[in-house]
Amino acid sequence: MPVPDLRDTTGPNAALCRSLAVDYRTSTGTVPALRDIDLTLERGRLTVIAGPSGSGKSSLLRVLAGLQAARAGSVLVGDDDLARMRSARRRRLRRSTMGIVLQNPSDNLVEYLRADEQVQLSARLRGVDPSESPELLDAVGLADRASSYPSELSGGEQQRVAFAAAAIGQPLLLLADEPTAQLDTTAGQLLMTAVRELVARGSTAVLASHDAAVIDAADDLVRLQDGRVVER
Repeated sequence: MPVPDLRDTTGPNAALCRSLAVDYRTSTGTVPALRDIDLTLERGRLTVIAGPSGSGKSSLLRVLAGLQAARAGSVLVGDDDLARMRSARRRRLRRSTMGIVLQNPSDNLVEYLRADEQVQLSARLRGVDPSESPELLDAVGLADRASSYPSELSGGEQQRVAFAAAAIGQPLLLLADEPTAQLDTTAGQLLMTAVRELVARGSTAVLASHDAAVIDAADDLVRLQDGRVVER
């Protein structure tokens, strides 16, 4: 079954979570990570997921990305419920419509590719023109690091390369976990400017963050506490 081109749909929402619940198994038993989450992500908006460590921010992003299975409830991207997809189709959907930046910088990059090659690879996997790569690296302040390997970059630089790779091709959903955590103020401002430009062009950005500057930039703010939504 082909993956739909979600950019052509006319609905107002990029994603929906309904009665979402996620558990983790530990050596001492089952731990609830998310409980009864109802969330609507409107197209062309920047949503920030805030809350203390352990509140479920990363779990929510992973479920939205199709990287974590839910115990109960539904996660719709466009009209498709990720929970009902086979893993191969979920991967194709993720590749074609989502840009994902994980919290650990090194988890986002291929160690033997230069910075510009990382972005170009993401473009090819998404089936879009890679020529935007220099512009995106420049937008996050890394034009002069395009030929650098991940081992030659700081953690913050790696995270900015990962953002450029996630952003290329104007994905429907841009999901980023603490994207400014390793950035200084100037680099963080550059990244958030790039996020706002993507949103202005129609992408939906969902960022998990403790950063007050990121929270202040949100169109919509969702606060989690102990796996539940306590404010939106």
